[in-house]
Amino acid sequence: MTEESQSIDGESRSRLSRWRLVLGGNEADGIATGDGHRVELSAADARRDAALEELYGEPTKGRGGLGASSPRVARWLGDIRGYFPSSVVQVMQADAMDRLGLRQLLLEPEMLRTVQPDIGLVSTLVGLGRVIPEHSRETARSVIRQVTKELEERLRAKTIQAVSGALNRSARTRRPRYRDIDWNRTIAANLKNYQPEYRTVVPEKLLGHARRSSEIQRDIILCVDQSGSMAESVVYSSVFGAVLGSLRSVSTRLVVFDTEVVDLTDDLDDPVDVLFGVQLGGGTDINRALAYCQDQITKPAETILLLISDLYEGGVAEEMLRRAAAIVGRGTTMIALLALSDSGHPSFDSDHAAALAGIGVPAFACTPDLFPDMMAAAIERRDVSEWAASQDIVIHHEP
Repeated sequence: MTEESQSIDGESRSRLSRWRLVLGGNEADGIATGDGHRVELSAADARRDAALEELYGEPTKGRGGLGASSPRVARWLGDIRGYFPSSVVQVMQADAMDRLGLRQLLLEPEMLRTVQPDIGLVSTLVGLGRVIPEHSRETARSVIRQVTKELEERLRAKTIQAVSGALNRSARTRRPRYRDIDWNRTIAANLKNYQPEYRTVVPEKLLGHARRSSEIQRDIILCVDQSGSMAESVVYSSVFGAVLGSLRSVSTRLVVFDTEVVDLTDDLDDPVDVLFGVQLGGGTDINRALAYCQDQITKPAETILLLISDLYEGGVAEEMLRRAAAIVGRGTTMIALLALSDSGHPSFDSDHAAALAGIGVPAFACTPDLFPDMMAAAIERRDVSEWAASQDIVIHHEP
């Protein structure tokens, strides 16, 4: 066979593969090559076929719907952004509004009584944000507000307690001014130096709190990947951002990105506004986001940068790693959270996770319930990798 005929044959197979994707992968589609063999899909086309089947295939028990399947729907919304161009994604999202019952749900608010709003439903609504009709947005906002309020109530007390306690502990010093000495702790630490003849304790070390010229003790930057697969992490990040933003002792900045970077710090007091400011997309430029965050760091040693991303970099990976190394090199505490969710093991770029670990950026997934303790460890400048290991969290090491 000549090179030209091989090329034509390849083009024919590609055309037949597209027809098979259109007609479906069942035996009845009848798509075959000239020699009678059925067209086999490539691995990439097989994933596209599965995504199409989820939406357009014959209804089966457990497929679609909004109840317990919401997390799967949210993942599907993330998947299609990686498999299809944006013009096709918008068509599929619009079709999903009808086929999943979302349009009816949002147009008839009384239907909310039949669906339990949860993190999966919110993730779905965030993923469909661009195609939700304008006249339905208020209903969508009410659903999101209900869920984020419940999440904030559940997580607020533990977060404030953990962060405030860590700030107090980190402010302690062994060289306090006289008025800042903590006498109870100082006496307890020096009891071995009690002098019976003088009936007194001779303090070998003084314990107290350092005076600060400002109420702000730490700068926290949440840098959140808003690619479609990160929907649940975006929801939890908005909630934690609101809680941290309410603390006077820390300065909190929320930055979201795909191929563009958006600073949502001004909306931190309302997670609903944050989530409606998010536009989940398919591309990712982590390097560009880190460049923006790097410009916001004015006190490196007092700053904690949380990169919440699956690390699938669409930009220049080498430049991303160089920039992360520069940030850490200046004394900033940087952590890569591969996911901030309850959804189990995330999909992520293991090579980039290992490379970040090699330059001093621990990379692991974290559940919302563990997030406050992780923040406490970072604020106290403890080894965050050791903390994660103590929680039986899988940490990704350098190659």
